[in-house]
Amino acid sequence: MTIEVVTFGCRLNTGESEVIRQHTNAAGLADTVVVNTCAVTAEAVSQARQQIRKLRRERPLARIVVTGCAAQIDPQMFAAMPEVDRVLGNEEKLAPNVWAKLDGAEKISVSDIMAAAIAAPHRLQGLAQHTRAFVQVQNGCDHRCTFCVIPYSRGNSR
Repeated sequence: MTIEVVTFGCRLNTGESEVIRQHTNAAGLADTVVVNTCAVTAEAVSQARQQIRKLRRERPLARIVVTGCAAQIDPQMFAAMPEVDRVLGNEEKLAPNVWAKLDGAEKISVSDIMAAAIAAPHRLQGLAQHTRAFVQVQNGCDHRCTFCVIPYSRGNSR
């Protein structure tokens, strides 16, 4: 079976999921499901956890990798799920070398998102199941609104 990328959340996650698809295909991964999570609401996190459990039931032999904003904020929660094989942070999910070295690595690979200094653009060949492309103009946020998790999941504005 090939790579499956399940995306929750914003247009940025949709674009990044396509980058993940390109990196996983280039790394030659097989029978892997990547869940790119959202953390904007508790419901989004709950839906991601529910989808992960469902994916394990449907594909018991597949490798399940969880990434995205919810994984960045609470990697231990996802790593504690028996269905999850790896947890990658928002910086790690966009690095091609991470996907090439999934086997035998630590279960959690999440760096300090506040240390991220560059928003490197990624060239896409297209977006699966979308007719319009999304262009990233910013990643992160410098504001610290009391209700918002974006700075903690995406880091400072860059």
